Amino acid sequence: MTRRVEVVRGGAVLLRLRDALAGGPAILPAAPGAEPLDPPAEVEQRVALIVETSGSTGRPKRVALSADALLANAAASTSALGGPGQWVLALPTHYIAGLNVLARSFAAGIDPVAVEGEHFTADGFTAAARRIVQPERLVALVPAQLATLLDDREALNELRRFQAVLVGGQSTPAALADRALDAGVRLVRSYGSSETSGGVVYDGRPVGGTAVRVEDGEVWLGGPSLAEGYLDDPGLTAERFVERDGKRWFRTADGGTWDGDRLTVTGRRDDVLISGGVKVALAAVERVLREQPGLHDAVVVAAPDERWGQVPVAYTVARLDDAGRAAAIAAVGEALGAPARPARLETLDALPALPSGKPDRRALTGLASREP
Repeated sequence: MTRRVEVVRGGAVLLRLRDALAGGPAILPAAPGAEPLDPPAEVEQRVALIVETSGSTGRPKRVALSADALLANAAASTSALGGPGQWVLALPTHYIAGLNVLARSFAAGIDPVAVEGEHFTADGFTAAARRIVQPERLVALVPAQLATLLDDREALNELRRFQAVLVGGQSTPAALADRALDAGVRLVRSYGSSETSGGVVYDGRPVGGTAVRVEDGEVWLGGPSLAEGYLDDPGLTAERFVERDGKRWFRTADGGTWDGDRLTVTGRRDDVLISGGVKVALAAVERVLREQPGLHDAVVVAAPDERWGQVPVAYTVARLDDAGRAAAIAAVGEALGAPARPARLETLDALPALPSGKPDRRALTGLASREP
């Protein structure tokens, strides 16, 4: 059996997602003004939602999710966060993090309050927070949004009133997390992806029925929130969704360690460059830089180099003097070795970003390749 697919946008997503979870047409959320390329007319009956990945580091994919997977994720999140509440919707609804907010709101029977405006601002968040009518309040953010709110007194005062502030979408710098916690924000760091219906590991611990294992250094996730696979790509589905020991697992392509209780994610396994014959993990370079004063937004990409083959190049919006720049680069060398030291640490007026708020690494890689 199959069901029809509807392309939906903006404010219509909540209503159409509610219908899809109840057995109505499946939906493919799209960015405002965007037209998905060759949207499917029909999908298998089990598929309620199709999520197009951002393609920030790899080729874009269409992840097929069932109502059961989405609702299992919503139930696990609600339990882990201490019960239902009213959500502030601060993330785009064509990405899984924003769709999670809608699914949790639908499951709780409480409509979310959306941050208004074309771009996320502290004022927009503050206005949305003040429209909440429930005593229990929740919000999901990406790290850049969290940093924006911590810099604004009124927004921070509102943020302190939240039952939980879920932060994910990319690695949250420890310095930023510590700053939020010191300011009295109830921060919860989330790990997951579209293929797991969103976050399924909170502060290193799996939620709900999520299972974790690490195979040859790669993080695998299992449980009721797993996607059906990739739409019209059986080869990639077979590669990334595998059966082991009677369970179905998603191979994340992330490196990490699992001690049976807590998961530590170390970064993308394929996000490695070779500099002078030495492997350098860009995520590790980025992590060290983000621990330096003022560099919580640092993004590191690979650039070609005539002598070394490839070198790390870092970008930030922080205005550094020569001493601060040299100190940050030296800190990377001390922690990870000389080949990991960024060849350049450049300041931009604004980091290019995807609609989800994640850094546009492709754009930065192109910029790094063009610079001398």
